[in-house]
Amino acid sequence: MGELFRSEEMTLAQLFLQSEAAYCCVSELGEIGMVQFRDLNPDVNVFQRKFVNEVRRCEEMDRKLRFVEKEIKKANIQIVDTGENPEVPSPRDMIDMEATFEKLENELKEINTNQEALKKNFLELTELKHILRRTHQPCSIITYDTLIISLLCARMKMFFACYRFVAGVIGRERIPTFERMLWRVCRGNVFLRQAEIEDPLEDPTLVSTAPMATLYPCPETPQERKEMLAGVNARIDDLQMVLNQTEDHRQRVLQAAAKTVRVWFIKVRKMKAIYHTLNLCNIDVTQKCLIAEVWCPVSDMDSIQFALRRGTEKSGSTVPSILNRMQTNQTPPTYNKTSKFTSGFQSIVDAYGIGSYREMNPAPYTIITFPFLFAVMFGDLGHGVLMTSAALYLVLRETRLIAQKSDNEMFNMVFAGRYIILLMGIFSMYTGLIYNDCFSKSLNIFGSGWSVRPMFDSKRGGNWTFDTLKGSAALQLDPAVDGVFSGPYPIGIDPIWNIAINKLSFLNSFKMKMSVILGVSHMLFGVTLSLFNHLYFQKPLNIYLGFIPEILFMACLFGYLVILVFYKWVSYNVHISKDAPSLLIAFINMFLFNYSDTTNKPLYRGQMAIQIILIVIALACVPCMLIVKTLVLRRQHMWKKHLFNFGDVAVHQAIHTIEYCLGCISNTASYLRLWALSLAHAQLSEVLWKMVMHIGLSSKSIGGFVLLAIVFYFFAVLTVAILLIMEGLSAFLHALRLAVGVTLFLFRPL
Repeated sequence: MGELFRSEEMTLAQLFLQSEAAYCCVSELGEIGMVQFRDLNPDVNVFQRKFVNEVRRCEEMDRKLRFVEKEIKKANIQIVDTGENPEVPSPRDMIDMEATFEKLENELKEINTNQEALKKNFLELTELKHILRRTHQPCSIITYDTLIISLLCARMKMFFACYRFVAGVIGRERIPTFERMLWRVCRGNVFLRQAEIEDPLEDPTLVSTAPMATLYPCPETPQERKEMLAGVNARIDDLQMVLNQTEDHRQRVLQAAAKTVRVWFIKVRKMKAIYHTLNLCNIDVTQKCLIAEVWCPVSDMDSIQFALRRGTEKSGSTVPSILNRMQTNQTPPTYNKTSKFTSGFQSIVDAYGIGSYREMNPAPYTIITFPFLFAVMFGDLGHGVLMTSAALYLVLRETRLIAQKSDNEMFNMVFAGRYIILLMGIFSMYTGLIYNDCFSKSLNIFGSGWSVRPMFDSKRGGNWTFDTLKGSAALQLDPAVDGVFSGPYPIGIDPIWNIAINKLSFLNSFKMKMSVILGVSHMLFGVTLSLFNHLYFQKPLNIYLGFIPEILFMACLFGYLVILVFYKWVSYNVHISKDAPSLLIAFINMFLFNYSDTTNKPLYRGQMAIQIILIVIALACVPCMLIVKTLVLRRQHMWKKHLFNFGDVAVHQAIHTIEYCLGCISNTASYLRLWALSLAHAQLSEVLWKMVMHIGLSSKSIGGFVLLAIVFYFFAVLTVAILLIMEGLSAFLHALRLAVGVTLFLFRPL
C-alpha cells in the first residue's frame, strides 16, 4: 500500500562528516527534517562532550534574548514576526552575536538602573514638595496617596515650655498602627494631624529611620520653607526632563530590538540544536571526522544526499560527506508523512498511540470515519452550513492568518484543525439532509409521502369528517389505508414527521438501530484491516488463530444483530408490523437459550437452530484465541530453542482475549451515543426555536419587526454558543472516542 496507508520504510545509515563541514551539513539536514540522530555517546556525561562550551554560549545568548523580550513586553511594544525562517549563522558569527546581545543587555540594564534611581529621587522630591506646602503652620499634618505625616512632639519641660514638630510620609494603610505607636512612645504627649496628597505617586520606596515612615528635613521658619520649596520645584522640573529623555531612549532601543528579536531567537536556537546534535556524534582518532548514525526514510535518501552536498559546498570543504546504509536488527522508529490536510488527523491518531513500525496507519481512514461519526451526532443542515462557512474562511485565508502569528492559544488550536472542522461541517450538512433537520425545522422539498384525502373517502375505508378534524387535537394516519402512504421520501426523513406527536418515538427507533449498524460495521472494518497487517508481517498464526476467531466472534453475535435489523425492516409491512417481535428481547433470549417466550414470536423459521449454532461458534472462538494459540506459540519457541516464559505468554494472551471479547460488547454499547447525542442536539435546537425565536415570530404588529430583530440576535448568540460550540465540542470528543479509540484498539496485531 502507499505511504499514506502505512508508515514509511526506514533504514539505519552512517554519516561520515568532515570536521569543518559537520556544522553546515547538520544544519541542512535539520532544515529538511528527514533524519533522526542516534546518541553514540550514551555513557559520556553531558558536560564532558566536545561541543558543551558552544551549547553553553548558545544558552547564554538565549537567556539574554529572553531578558530583552521581557523588557519589550513590559513596555507594551509589539514584537514583529514576519514568519521569516533565517539561515543558521556560521560558527564565526557567534562572536559578533554574543557582542551584540551583551551590548544590548548592558545598555538596557544601565537604562533601567538610571531610570530607577531617577524615579526614586523624583519621588522623594515630590514628597518633600508636598510636605513643604502643607507645613506652613507648625501643627499642620500631611498625607499622600500613601500619607504625609507631620508630627508635633511636645516635650514635657516646665509644663510644656518648649515643643518641636517632625514631618514625613507614610502609607495610608499604616496610619492606625503608627498612631498607636506614637501614643505609647510619647505617653500621650503628642499631637498628630494628617493630610492627603492629591497627586498619585508611583511605587514609593519607604526607607526610614522608623519602621514604617519616611522623614524629611523641614525648616522651622516659613521663609526658609518657601525658599526650599522653590529649589525643590526647580529640581523636579529638571528631573522630569531627564526622565522623559531616558524613557524616550529606552523606547528607541526596545523598538529597534523588537524588529529583530524573533529572528535572533530562531538563529540562536538553531545553533544550539546543531551543537546538541553534534554532541551525539563520535569523533575518530584523527579528530578530523565526525561519525553519526541516523534513522531516515528510504524514499528520501536522495534528498538527504543532496542536503549533505549543499552543506559541504557551503562550508567550503573539498572532502564530500559520506552516507552509508547499515544492516541492523533493531526496530526502526515509526514515521508517517503528512501534509497540511492530513497533519490534523495524524495528530489525533498519534495522541491515542503511535503504531508499530510499518503497521497500517489509521489516519487515512479517520479522515472519513471521524467527521462522519461527528456528523451523525451533530447532524443539522443549518448548523452544518455555519460550521462549514467558518472553517472555509480559515482555509481560504490560511496564508494571511499564518503570517499574523496569533498568540491566542484557543484560536491557534482551532486554526490547526481547520480542515477537520471543514469536513465536520460538510458531513453535518449531509446528515442534516438525511435527518431533514435545519434549525429544528424540516425542508419540504419533494412533498410528503403521506396524504389525508383517502381518510375522507368512505368508499375506500376512510372515516374522517370535518367535524372530526375540528374536535380532535391530534389524529393518527393509518398507513394500512390505501392512498394514505404513497411511498418513502426520496432523500432522508419525510417532513411530515416534524409535526407528528410520535416524532420522538419514530426517531428513537430509527437512530438507535442506525447507531448499532454503523458501530458494528465500523468495528468489522477495523478487524478486517488488521488482516493486512498480518499478511504484511507474514504471520499466518495471527490469521488462523487471531483474525478468523475475532471476525467470527463479532459476526456471529453483533453482525447477526445487524442482519436481524435489516430482515425486520424488509419482512414486516404496514399490515403485519403490529405483530413484529422485539429485536432486543430476541437478542437477549438468544444468549439465554430461551425459546419458550410466547410474548415474542420468532422472526423466521429455524431461528432457534441458527442462533444456537452462532452462539456455539462464538464461544468456540474464545478458547481458540486463549488456549490453542498460546500452545502453538509455546511449541514454536521450543523448536527454535529460545528461552521461553510460558507464563508471560499465557497471561498476555488471556488479557488480550478478554479485552477483545469485552471490548466488542462495550464498544457496541458505546456506539449508542450516536443515537443519544443526535436526539439531544435535535431537542436542544427545537427548544431554542420554540422558547426564543418563536417569540419574535408571534407578533404581527409593526413593532414586531423590531422585536424580531432583537430576538434573532439572542437566537443567533445562543445558537453559536450552545449548539455550535458546546454541543459541537461534546460531539467532537465522543467522535474522537469512537473513530480513533476503537480503530486503534482493533488495529493491534496479536
